[in-house]
Amino acid sequence: MLLFLDVDGTLIPFGGTAPHPEYGPPSPAHPLLSRLDPSLGPRLLALGCELTWATTWGDDANTLLAPRLGLPVLPVVAWPDEATPPTEPPAGSSVEPPAEPPAEPPVEPRVEPPAEPSAGSSAGDERGRQAADGVHWKTRPLVSLAAGRPFVWLDDEITDADRAWVAARHPAPALLYRVHPAHALRAADLAAVAEWIAGPAGRPPLSDPASMFSP
Repeated sequence: MLLFLDVDGTLIPFGGTAPHPEYGPPSPAHPLLSRLDPSLGPRLLALGCELTWATTWGDDANTLLAPRLGLPVLPVVAWPDEATPPTEPPAGSSVEPPAEPPAEPPVEPRVEPPAEPSAGSSAGDERGRQAADGVHWKTRPLVSLAAGRPFVWLDDEITDADRAWVAARHPAPALLYRVHPAHALRAADLAAVAEWIAGPAGRPPLSDPASMFSP
């Protein structure tokens, strides 16, 4: 089973009123990486899924995040130009790229979603429809990339509009699991995801546990 993995707000917490835990000394170039919980890597691997980076960090996720999490080099979704919103921040949001990048890990082929041309529409028009119908800009490319396979998507920006869109167009089970950005993935989230993965074929989508939105 595929598992599409976001970074900001999913692995790295931000926002909220409580201070965020620190798991190492802050880096001047990458101050938010100190919030990355290294125990998440083994827990994600234990789910037994094909992990794939689904983030604007792009290849930096393998260079900067994977070693801290104990993850191998993972496939990276190569977002189509028409999918990425014009206001999307650079990879890693406020995290600036290193002045001298470290030695590159083995390169994993980037995963290209199949093109979804729409008659009589431009890329800009497609972005407008995504905004108008409330469907996240990542949703269509990820469904195309899944190509009918079951998948899990962990992200802090998923809404019911995305779930409805996927349910109407994707034939296999799919779990669109929204993570609270103030604390990112927690043990309860991963337990709920593992339970869904172990469930029977044709299982319904899992609702976001109310507990995950508690302080």
